[in-house]
This record gives sequence, structure tokens and C-alpha cells, in this order.
Amino acid sequence: MRSRRIWSLLPAAIVALAASHACADGAMRVYPPDAVLSPQRLERITEYFDTEVANAKISGAVVLIQRHGKQVYLRSFGKIDTVSGEPMTPDAIFRIFSMSKPVTSVAAMLLVDDGKLKLDDPLYRYIPSFATVKVGVEATAENGDPVLKLVPTDRPIIIKDLLRHSSGITYGFYGKGLVRKAYASADLFAEADNASLAEKIARLPLSEHPGTLWDYGHSMDVLGRVIEVASGKSLFEFEKERLFEPLGMTDTAYYVADPAKHRRIAEPLPSDGNFRTSSARNPRLFTKRESGGSGLVTTIGDFSRFAQMLLNGGELDGRRYLKPETFATMTMNHIAPATAVKRGDYYFPGDGFGYGLGFGVRTEPGNATPPPPGSLGEIKWDGAGGTYFWIDRAQDMFVILMIQSPSERGRIQPALKAMVYDAFER
Repeated sequence: MRSRRIWSLLPAAIVALAASHACADGAMRVYPPDAVLSPQRLERITEYFDTEVANAKISGAVVLIQRHGKQVYLRSFGKIDTVSGEPMTPDAIFRIFSMSKPVTSVAAMLLVDDGKLKLDDPLYRYIPSFATVKVGVEATAENGDPVLKLVPTDRPIIIKDLLRHSSGITYGFYGKGLVRKAYASADLFAEADNASLAEKIARLPLSEHPGTLWDYGHSMDVLGRVIEVASGKSLFEFEKERLFEPLGMTDTAYYVADPAKHRRIAEPLPSDGNFRTSSARNPRLFTKRESGGSGLVTTIGDFSRFAQMLLNGGELDGRRYLKPETFATMTMNHIAPATAVKRGDYYFPGDGFGYGLGFGVRTEPGNATPPPPGSLGEIKWDGAGGTYFWIDRAQDMFVILMIQSPSERGRIQPALKAMVYDAFER
């Protein structure tokens, strides 16, 4: 009954589009909301991860599938740490890197609901240094060398730009160009706190004009500082008060303060520790900078509470966290073709996905043949260490993968997704 209710609450356009894709040529696997997940077929996931561990591809993993509010599948594989020999358990603590971004986005939208933040507010209202930020445009000097020309922005960065990665604020650890080189040289991950990080970013050039391009970068780190200014609390204090404690996320923080829990911190294989983000800090050590873009550590149990709240449309256990209209705004597409924000060369949501306010949002089957499995309206994100989640509202289901394997994540994540949907009985 609950699955039918969730399906009925989806936007009518999504339901109609899903039906048309399901019936047009059968290429996109779409299942009715009362489809059954076969326990026998789900055991393929067990075999897969047992093999990954046995072949020394990963140190360990935890996988959770939750549907209709109940655990359908929960398994732990391998070791928390192959050096210590600590066996993997569901209470293992993982660095989730960019899976922190959806949490930061929800925190910001709580302030929108409070009336303390508006999506169209200029960023400089909260961090005045951004009033004079410039765009870096590459040009050629008289001697033929590339140079960076700084030009005024067409309009100010607004809060919505931070949430949808259209601020022009980028990262320096991937891609080419003089702006990215400037970010790489600034050593931003070494900043002491969110305030100093935001000030340093404000002195760097933007990669493009605000509101023009989806460009993955430090936008969520700057948003974390906005949350601090708007709430009058540190980012963690605000999130703890409004999200973590009410949701029961007792192991979610920016570092593991209790030494007794250090043995529970999941580690990659010794040969697989290059997270390629310049931010692979030790979660056992105190940090004053609470990175809204990449800093959280958590367990699969904690994150499942957050995911279930999102699956429920912003409420859990009788408590509403996000207004229905706020949740709807977060989970609709906010880039092209819905808006003028174009997809950049490094478009990490991937084929078939738009981007909402903090998540990839599936808007179409995509161009692959056959399209990847899933449902229209799905929201998702992942992290550099391999952690990954998606929420399928049409199936009243979410799936969480916890691994620490930067080198294998690109292969394992789609494999898991395919096995989950292959387990549906037609």
C-alpha cells in the first residue's frame, strides 16, 4: 500500500514519462511499485562482494537496501582495515567525501524554511568579500603565453548557485586551465576553518559567470560558511541540532572524537589510498574546518536515517524536516534544459540526470543502449572514497553502498545498481 502511495505522490509528468519509456520499446527497465525483490537474486550481491574481497580489489564493504521502510538486504564484507584485521561491521565509520554535499544542502534548506536564507539572496549578503569577485578569462599575452584576464561578473553569485554548482567556484584537482591551476596553487584544503576558506576562495577568480554552467567545486564549502553566518552556529552545531540528533545520527561528524571508536574507521587497501581530492585527512584528528563539501564521516545506519527522511519527502517518525514544497524544489532539475545553466565538460551527474539542489536527479533514460536501470525522479550522489546512495521514490526504496576504494568505485557502483534492479521479479 505504501509503495502505491509514494507512486501517487510523484509528479504526474514523471509518472507519465516513466510509463511512456516503459512501453515505447522496453529498453528502460521500469517496474510497477508493487514489484517484488527476489531474495534469491539479491544473493548475487553477496557473491559479487565476497569475490571483490577475495580478489583483493577492496578491503571491505557494507551494502543496505531498504524498501517500504524495512531492511531488505544488509550485509558486511571483508575488513574495516586489512592492516589491523578488524572485521567489517555495519557500525563501521566511513569518510563519505562528496556525499556530504546532500547533507549540507538539506541543512541550508532548513534555513530557507526558517526564513533566514533565500535562494535568490546574493552570496555577498552573508560573505561580503564575494561582492568583488571576478571571472577569470584566458587570453594570450604579447609573447604568446596564456594569461588570465579578470572581468566583472554579469551578476552576483546567489545562494541557489551554490546549491546547484553554478556559482563559477570550481576545484583545482581535476581538469585544465589557468583558473583551476589558481585553485590548485591556493592550497585551500589547508585552511583552518570555514570562514578563512571562504575568504580565500573569494580572492580567487571564478571559472565562469554565475548562473551559466554546472561546474563542480567548492560551492558547498562556501555554503557551509553561509549556514554558519545565517544560523549563528558552527556548521556542525547547526547540523547536529537540526538533523543529526533528531534523526539519531550519533556517529556522524567531521572527525571521530572518541578514541574508542577509532578502530571502527574504515580504511582502503594500503595500495588504494589516493583519493585524488587533496583532502584525504585523518578522521581521527580534530578539525576546525567542517567541510560542507567533503568532510563528513558516518555509518550506514546513520546515513540510512537521512536517506529514509528524504525518501519520505522530508519527514521521518512524525517529524517534518523539510516543507513539502521545499523538498519538491530540491528534487526538481535546476539545470538545462529546465534552466539556462549548461552542463560543463565534467558533468558528474551523468547521462540521463539533471541536477537539483544537492543531488543528481534522473530526468530521462539517457543515451546508453540499453539505458542504466532505475526510475525517473531518482535522486543520488556519491563520494571520492566510493560511498554511494540512490533514492528511488517510485519503488519506495533506497540503496547505500559504503566502501573506501577510490580506484574501484567507478566499476562497483554501477554493478551494484544493476544487481539490485536485476533482482526485481517481472
